Amino acid sequence: MKEIVPQPPIVQNEQRAIQELFQKHVVPSYGRFDLAFKRGIGSHLWDVNGKRYLDFGGGIAVCALGHAHPEITEALVEQSKQLVHISNLYYHEPQGRLAEKLAGLIGPGKIFFCNSGAEANEGLYKLARKFGHDEGRFEIITAQNSFHGRTLGGIAATGQDKVKKGFEPIVTGFKHVPYGDLDAMRAAITPATVAILVEGIQGEGGITAATPEYLLELRRLCDEKKLLLLMDSVQCGHFRTGRFQSYQRILERVPGGETFLPDGISMAKSLGGGFPIGAFWVRGPHADLLGPGTHGTTYGGTPLGCAVALRILQVIEREGLADNARHTGEFLKSELLKLATKYPHVIKSVRGIGLMIGIELAGKEQIPAFAANDKTSALQFVNRLHDAGVLTIPSGTQVVRLLPALNLRPEEAAEGIHVIKSVIANLV
Repeated sequence: MKEIVPQPPIVQNEQRAIQELFQKHVVPSYGRFDLAFKRGIGSHLWDVNGKRYLDFGGGIAVCALGHAHPEITEALVEQSKQLVHISNLYYHEPQGRLAEKLAGLIGPGKIFFCNSGAEANEGLYKLARKFGHDEGRFEIITAQNSFHGRTLGGIAATGQDKVKKGFEPIVTGFKHVPYGDLDAMRAAITPATVAILVEGIQGEGGITAATPEYLLELRRLCDEKKLLLLMDSVQCGHFRTGRFQSYQRILERVPGGETFLPDGISMAKSLGGGFPIGAFWVRGPHADLLGPGTHGTTYGGTPLGCAVALRILQVIEREGLADNARHTGEFLKSELLKLATKYPHVIKSVRGIGLMIGIELAGKEQIPAFAANDKTSALQFVNRLHDAGVLTIPSGTQVVRLLPALNLRPEEAAEGIHVIKSVIANLV
């Protein structure tokens, strides 16, 4: 008699099945939302149940051109037919052309390619230590509420205690001072100090932007003390503010701003539009400090990754997406400010530049609908937006970030504002 082979059960709940796979096989290092996505087009995503969402989170400022952009697909296909990987033992054109393009958008200097923002920052730490090694200088000063990645070096550099818990002893050589406080920065410098590292706009720290005065004085301070001025532009860079780098936007039309240059800049996120690639730029005088054998990575600057990053830059330039980030960001911010005026007991403030916007919520005690729940105001608000079909990113306990694609259309921005307004109105 023919043996009857049991058939696998029909999956009635695809989302639950996916979550069970994660629970059984994926390290539980993330606090995930109760959502499972299947596909995306532009600034929209669909979950496994077919529900559509407007994506104002952009994969945490990664999806510069939204989802499933045809030119990214085209670049991947075209390049994969020629050369995917050869290692950095050899030369290839895409890496050289991408380095030329990135340096051209910043200033005289050179590029090192890696795979992520954390890796890019690790490269800056090594650059700083190499710079100060012969004088015994190694200490890097960063800002409170900063975020520089999840490596051991990254959590040591990050000015948030929560990322360090459980990983002591912390890597030495970092100290933190209040963001924007020049007096505190100057007072923190010791004979061991070699560099200052700041974000142009703190993302994980709640969308707090540097002032022009702060950046210009940091440059003067570093010149005076012979320190490197390093900038983490992983989240706030790549045209998110309407200029390639956030400091370029902050310093527009500011006397002395046109000549401002850091000594090193880390990049990632939007650089690959979803394809993993990171990089750091080093200013001309220090560009050859990391010579052969001092730094490396197997996958950094592959032909495939560089081809994608080059195509993204072409699309941004051709479609004027830097201007779109300005204009659409101004619309979003102005509409949110109106909501803050109308609902001050829900929205405490709105801040940001371009398509990097933070909504600071009032405390839970001021929002009765949130008071009885253990979750933070930010998480509760984000979850309500999920229910209404909009994705955003929490930052700390009270800030919600908007980090949409650079090609977000005006009608999509208006749709998002309408949903946010309806969610707020239902909290009253």
